Amino acid sequence: MTQDGTTANPRPLKARHVSMISIGGIIGSGLFVGSSAAIAATGPAIVVSYAIAGVLILLVMRMLADMALASPGAGSFTEHIRIGLGNGAGFVAGWLYWIFWALAIALEGLAGASIIVTWLPGTEPWQVGLLLVGGMTALNLLSVRAFGESEFWLSGIKVAAILLFIGVAAFAVGKGMIGGGGIPAPLYAFGGFAPFGAASVFSGVTAVILALVGAEIITIAAADAHEPGPVIARLTTTLIIRVALFYLLSMLLIVAIVPWTTIRPGASPFAMALAAVGAPGASLVMNAVIIVAVLSCMNSGVYVCSRVLTALAAKGEAPAWFGKADARGVPVRAILAGSGAAALAVLASVLSAERLFAMLVNATGMVMLIVYLMLVLAHMGFVRRGGESRLPRAAAPIVIAAMVAVIASMLATPGLASQAWAGLASTALLALAYRALSRRRAPA
Repeated sequence: MTQDGTTANPRPLKARHVSMISIGGIIGSGLFVGSSAAIAATGPAIVVSYAIAGVLILLVMRMLADMALASPGAGSFTEHIRIGLGNGAGFVAGWLYWIFWALAIALEGLAGASIIVTWLPGTEPWQVGLLLVGGMTALNLLSVRAFGESEFWLSGIKVAAILLFIGVAAFAVGKGMIGGGGIPAPLYAFGGFAPFGAASVFSGVTAVILALVGAEIITIAAADAHEPGPVIARLTTTLIIRVALFYLLSMLLIVAIVPWTTIRPGASPFAMALAAVGAPGASLVMNAVIIVAVLSCMNSGVYVCSRVLTALAAKGEAPAWFGKADARGVPVRAILAGSGAAALAVLASVLSAERLFAMLVNATGMVMLIVYLMLVLAHMGFVRRGGESRLPRAAAPIVIAAMVAVIASMLATPGLASQAWAGLASTALLALAYRALSRRRAPA
């Protein structure tokens, strides 16, 4: 029931929409551009880093599926954290997740804007970034069905582009191996497969694990889909496997074609690989794909932000005003709140690039690790209470140990320490905020 007393279609999304919405949140500029920094810092062994990160995320998603099957009506995955660890954990996880996606919308918008401004002389990245945020906001305001359909096609273009890249690159590598009769030289000829040693493989996990987050969006989008329980259970495993294979195959082919020493952070390694195999118009094609990826990720981000804020409002942990939907079932106020926060972050890149925006960017890195860690702890409690799980009992402690190791690695790495501390500080502030909220509620 909406605020004006009318009833909107409660389940406008189908499984295909939910699947593509999640892919939209996972595959953004981080794959097509951000992977360049990870390759430059790790070398060809980055493939192993992606494999380790993929296994960790797969285990977390499998745990989420266990809890979603047991409580299909819980809604957002942060509510499973609430069920397992209490209202305080649900409050902290919900707001951390909202902050993460609000900033992700801004960062993706600026990534796309950096390309578009090269086509539009006289424009500034922040101006284009604001236009992109506004456009994705307008699309989400139309209807849930319009959002789902647009995201289905945007994500479909991304998947098609990745598959085409894999096909072209695999043919080029295979042809070279058949002709040369050996392993592609870029995999070993420039300092070896792991030029920075075995330790770099594990530090590389720190750099790439955040690129694989986003599959949990399934639990949010499934709330607008038919039979959310089965949809979540089926897609949480299959989706992350597909995406991990996209990442792994893409990275393996890139480092097999392009010497890792020539890959520059900030430049698309996909475009470099296509250019190396003689694909015509590689740079233009990849720039177009990156724009589509950015729009898709922003589209999913606006949707996720609004639904998380709506869930928090329903629990009394955000102003009730944000929990209202219009006659079409669209949470207009929550959408505008998330987009407004993203727009402010875009403006921060201009007004205080050296301080404020850098702090915002740094805060995002640690946030998802903390949220996922809370999700694993919630699953441990779920199993202790008799919940069914097909995972061995050792899975949760192993994942926790791995994530703690990643966090420790971030704290010990000069370039990532500020990111880790910013995320920890955000978590502490939200914990204090919940304590203050609880005290204010106590007399009532």
